[in-house]
Amino acid sequence: MQTKLLAVKTVRKEDEGIMAAAELLKAGGLVAIPTETVYGLAANALDGRAVRRIFAAKGRPQDNPLIVHIAKRETLESLVTKVPPSAVTLADRFWPGPLTMILPKAACIPDEVSAGLDTVAVRFPSHLVARAIIDASGLPLAAPSANTSGRPSPTRAEHVLHDLDGRIDAVVDGGACGVGVESTVVSLAGGCPRLLRPGGITYEQLQAAVGPVEMDPAVTHALAKNAVAASPGMKYQHYSPKARVVILKGSGEDYIRYVNDHKQEGTVALCFDEDAASLQVPAVPFGSQTDAEEQAQRLFDALRRIDGMGASLAFARCPDQTGVGLAVFNRLIRAAAFEVVEL
Repeated sequence: MQTKLLAVKTVRKEDEGIMAAAELLKAGGLVAIPTETVYGLAANALDGRAVRRIFAAKGRPQDNPLIVHIAKRETLESLVTKVPPSAVTLADRFWPGPLTMILPKAACIPDEVSAGLDTVAVRFPSHLVARAIIDASGLPLAAPSANTSGRPSPTRAEHVLHDLDGRIDAVVDGGACGVGVESTVVSLAGGCPRLLRPGGITYEQLQAAVGPVEMDPAVTHALAKNAVAASPGMKYQHYSPKARVVILKGSGEDYIRYVNDHKQEGTVALCFDEDAASLQVPAVPFGSQTDAEEQAQRLFDALRRIDGMGASLAFARCPDQTGVGLAVFNRLIRAAAFEVVEL
């Protein structure tokens, strides 16, 4: 298969690149599209056969549910059986944007999308190119991250091509993603809203909008053995470069001392900008220690750079676990397979 690289000149659905992407999707194809979070590998969410192609292209386990992307808020009602008041409140506050809501699914949602669960995850992205493609196709689109399963998510078109060239029909180049980590996922299918995956919409923002929100233990810890993943991103190891990643938890001074004391061939430091000058190993900064949004935007690109350096071990600076920092920690802890050293 030859993977086409589609350019977009405008965000109108009549744009040549957007129309080409929409036609491929309507024909059951796979198209990687930009969103504000990461690039998504899109297929017709109502076509189980097309969705199965996503799992094959990514090498993704089929017990991992997908997120359905829409371009109009009113589409939600056709995909679910119930829209509770909390969903209306969150949609009013955060849609379009990097928030996914899990709700009881309608009959039109194939089991391939929901991994056999009785719920479906839905999001209304803010990225104008993504919305134009969804609108032009006339379809809700199932779209997990457009990468090889388990690898760092793609935030640029070249990341997608590195992983999936020759395995999907096309990539729409929309430039770098602004948020840089996948959407926040909150389940509204039970009683109290439950945070399953942190992202650009923070735990604190959710609580301010709807009151008490439970945090699933899998946000900061490994998913319990034999537990069912109710959301993407809950698996044990995810977002991983080829190098072994070890998180170092402590002060900046302790981090620098530990890295310099344990340097060896093939070691790099996945660090904050402020650390780089003091380190005696190659530094891969992923943002300022005071800017969690920048850390989120740069993290996956930094993890991919580590692979490009041929590193075998990366000592990662542990981010703060509040606000967007919780999303950064959530991705890093899985990239490290939960290997943490307390300094």
